[in-house]
Amino acid sequence: MTQAQSATRLLTATDYLHYNDGTDDRYELVNGILTEMPPESNLNARIAVFLFTQFLKLLPFTRLCHKDAELQVTSIKASFRIPDLMVLSEAGEAALAGSSRNTITLEMPAPVLVIEVVSPDDPARDYRFKRSEYAVRGVPEYWIVDPTQKQVLILTLVEGFYDEAIFKGDQPLASSIFPALTLTPAQIFFETP
Repeated sequence: MTQAQSATRLLTATDYLHYNDGTDDRYELVNGILTEMPPESNLNARIAVFLFTQFLKLLPFTRLCHKDAELQVTSIKASFRIPDLMVLSEAGEAALAGSSRNTITLEMPAPVLVIEVVSPDDPARDYRFKRSEYAVRGVPEYWIVDPTQKQVLILTLVEGFYDEAIFKGDQPLASSIFPALTLTPAQIFFETP
C-alpha cells in the first residue's frame, strides 16, 4: 500500500500493523487516518530522555518504552499512538516479550503510566484527544508535561475518568503509581535555581 492509497481510504488496525512505505518515517494512526509524526524539538526530546533516566532509577529498563512502542487505543476508528514514554506493568512487559513488533494491542495490559511532552504545534492532541483515549484504554496515570506552560499535569484514573493535579516550579510531583519518585517541574524543564 502506498502513501497515496492510505490517504484515500481509512486504515484498519490490521492495515496499520502491516503498513510499510519503505522509509524510516514514524506514523500514528488516528481514527483510521495515517498521520506522520514530525521530529520532536530538541527541548522535548531532552525532557523525554531525562524522564527516562529518572524512571531507570526505579525500574528495570525492560519496563520502559521511550518513543519506541505503539499503544493501540480505543477510538471512533482504529487508532495507535506512540507516546514519549510508557511504563509497563510486569504483565505488560511479559505480553511484549518475543513479539515481532513493539505494539501494545487492545488484548494486552495497558501501561501503568504514559507520559507525553506537549508539542507546541498541537497542544490539543495531548490535552484533549490523548487524554480521553488513554482514559478509555485504562491507563492508570497519564502525565502531560508542558514546556510552554512550565507545568506537569498528573492525571489519575478514577472510575473511568481522570482526576488532575497541576505541578509547577519546585512543587514535588505526586505520583500515586510511583510515590518514591522525587522530581519537580523545575528539574524536568532544566530551570536553574
